[in-house]
Amino acid sequence: MASVTSLSDSVQQQLASALSASLPEAAGADPLLRRSDRADFQANGILALAKKAKANPRELATQVVSQIVAGDVIKEIEVSGPGFLNITITDRAITENLAARYTDETGRLGVPLAAEPGTTVIDYAQPNVAKEMHVGHLRSAVIGDSVVQLLEFTGENVVRRHHIGDWGTQFGMLIQYLEEHPHELDHKAAEVTGEEAMSNLDRLYKAARKKFDSDEEFKTRARRRVVDLQAGDPKTLAMWQKFVDESKIYFFSVFEKLDMEIQDADIVGESGYNDMLAETCRLLEESGVAVRSEGALCVFFDDIKGPDGNLVPLIVQKSDGGYGYAATDLSAIRDRVFNLKANTILYVVDARQALHFRMVFETARRAGWLNDGVTAQQLAFGTVLGKDGKPFKTREGETVRLVDLLDEAIDRASAVVREKAQDLSEEEIAERGAQVGIGAVKYADLSTSANRDYKFDLDQMVSLNGDTSVYLQYAYARIQSILRKAGEVRPAAHPELALADAERALGLHADSFAETVAEAAKEYAPHKLAAYLYQLASLYTTFYDKCPVLKAETPEQVENRLFLCDVTARTLHQGMALLGIRTPEKL
Repeated sequence: MASVTSLSDSVQQQLASALSASLPEAAGADPLLRRSDRADFQANGILALAKKAKANPRELATQVVSQIVAGDVIKEIEVSGPGFLNITITDRAITENLAARYTDETGRLGVPLAAEPGTTVIDYAQPNVAKEMHVGHLRSAVIGDSVVQLLEFTGENVVRRHHIGDWGTQFGMLIQYLEEHPHELDHKAAEVTGEEAMSNLDRLYKAARKKFDSDEEFKTRARRRVVDLQAGDPKTLAMWQKFVDESKIYFFSVFEKLDMEIQDADIVGESGYNDMLAETCRLLEESGVAVRSEGALCVFFDDIKGPDGNLVPLIVQKSDGGYGYAATDLSAIRDRVFNLKANTILYVVDARQALHFRMVFETARRAGWLNDGVTAQQLAFGTVLGKDGKPFKTREGETVRLVDLLDEAIDRASAVVREKAQDLSEEEIAERGAQVGIGAVKYADLSTSANRDYKFDLDQMVSLNGDTSVYLQYAYARIQSILRKAGEVRPAAHPELALADAERALGLHADSFAETVAEAAKEYAPHKLAAYLYQLASLYTTFYDKCPVLKAETPEQVENRLFLCDVTARTLHQGMALLGIRTPEKL
């Protein structure tokens, strides 16, 4: 089935043609249509257009109104104030439009696919090998996953990349220690858990660090080992691979807990670009984009200075011949542009890395790897704060382990579910607790604009009141309960029926789902979708309070209200899925 034209788009088109008929030079101008308290929609673009054409805004507005014939969609249109247009939609159009979304066989609720999809490579969820994932890794994973879902839903070709930290000098220390204590990563059981894998790595890391700091001879051996690793010595690489494999057992267990799908093929860490580093440096030096300065290969920028007023360069290769992050990041751009054929490259990375990425992108632009056809953008995110408004730490001042945080969210949510559950088994309570707890954590993150910091407050996150995922999940479960109680009575649209105010408000909002998805995908802004869904659930609550569903006055009204319930549920279900959040049928 083709996509459904939303009511606001229909009105927008009618207004635009009436505008260009009244004022030919206004062809293609935006009537600035938005939802309004005074009518269903208000258009306030005429003021600016009249000013530009030196016309009287009220007279122009009146002329536009005379060009519009009220009919199937527009019930009435009137001029108000200095030249605003107030527009009311027919009840029939609201029901018919929702019915078209409801019967869309693709299950997409009439949301269109992009006419010309491109290829987006998105770099997110980047943990470090042999290190515990902490609260700082949460946002990259959650925001990245939602942007992936949004883009894929609109038809974009998405390539996921997890640029894990799996290379660098610290591996010399770890590999050398493992060489001297060969059984440190052995597994006692055939089936190893993520928690066990992490405690193995953690123990080895601490022991290796202690030896490195206290034993000069070990330190020398460890540094030699780094050289062997970078030179591709097979035995050293085999031991390095052990750390990567052990870490992946742990990563996958965390991502599974986060209810996120991460494929092994999408994990291309720093090591994946090793063979490109020398060539990246050669290309930059030969093209004059990078220059040697005190033995290091650097890129300079006129507008980036340090506190001392001197220019701060991007160091691509150090004076000792070693490569920094910049060489890896620039090589990754080359791979993403020339091998993966990306039109857009997104980096879901902490805002504190903004300067580094600004320099990397500018360097890639100067080298000709990024251009008008290929753009790179950092989706910078803010910090996770504790209730006190300071960066989130444990009482001892340690960074909080991500697993502990998720477990606590699941425990809190399970308590809320148990309290409300009437007929759920212990097994169901545990399953719902995980869905509600993880949903709460994701929603708190995604309902805040990514570049802002947010407070991690579990009490608030699992609250049934307010802007929380639990509120949305309960709205969905409540609708499923009504649909079950309806028994033999099926939802059905009745466009001939007049609608109550609460029905109209809910229907108009449900009809704007496609526009919201398009906007959230285009701007990489899951928080816009979260805000839409919260408003949908709030409007549903008002509808539920004011409009009896199963006890409506006529059989047709019962069916029509069940239909409104079901459209709302499907929209909530699809919208939450795009945020990576489950909607249990029963709570």
